[in-house]
Amino acid sequence: MGKNIAVITGASSGMGMEFAFQIDCLYTKIDEIWLIARRKDKLTELAKMLDTKTKIIPTDLSNELDLQALSLFLQEENPKIRILVNAAGLGFMGEFRRVPMKEQLSMIDVNVRALTELTWLCLPYMPKNARIIQLASSAAFLPQKNFAVYAATKSYVLSFSRALSEELRKNSIYVTAVCPGPVDTAFFPLAGKYGSALAFKELIMVPADKVVKKALYDSHKKKQMSVYFLPIKAFQIAAKLLPHRFIFFIMRFLK
Repeated sequence: MGKNIAVITGASSGMGMEFAFQIDCLYTKIDEIWLIARRKDKLTELAKMLDTKTKIIPTDLSNELDLQALSLFLQEENPKIRILVNAAGLGFMGEFRRVPMKEQLSMIDVNVRALTELTWLCLPYMPKNARIIQLASSAAFLPQKNFAVYAATKSYVLSFSRALSEELRKNSIYVTAVCPGPVDTAFFPLAGKYGSALAFKELIMVPADKVVKKALYDSHKKKQMSVYFLPIKAFQIAAKLLPHRFIFFIMRFLK
């Protein structure tokens, strides 16, 4: 195997970009960061801001041909992938019947199918003590009205990540699912195309850098889940302990 690599999807903005910044600063043994996203211009701008050598890989993760090309590229490079961050994600709010099916399926394609396939493609190149960081969401804890498909996809990410963590423990590869609440990125303005978020989400919105810092720390500690911010931890506990019907009833009164 060759150079020590960090692979980051969704690197052109938001959480993916923040992971690139912090991995660049913290991980001195990483030889190269592979930046994956659709927008080549944004990746080029990001690469100029990083000290670590980068490789820009413009990829549409919803396109099977692009994923096949990435698979061939991995075979050619034969890297040691020390860190895989699956940060690419897509979400649309609104009543299920009012969000176009094309948008619903795109969430499944990016959040579920592409994340699963990319993890599978990268695993053969991951040595002992490698880390996989999967971006889930606090939406994974509970089905969410007007966010039905998105929340379902993130429940998949959480379940998949925890199961994979148990499978890979014998190989000394550690998987962490990151489950933030609302994060101050461009996600919500874009997600609100067909409906708006509950107003209280703005009151508990947190900076991306703090979520990423906690995620990298929890990954280092080999934790299966990373949950930042006390209200989100409280929500996680409530979703475990309280009947979901009761929580749904309470949420009907939140505007």
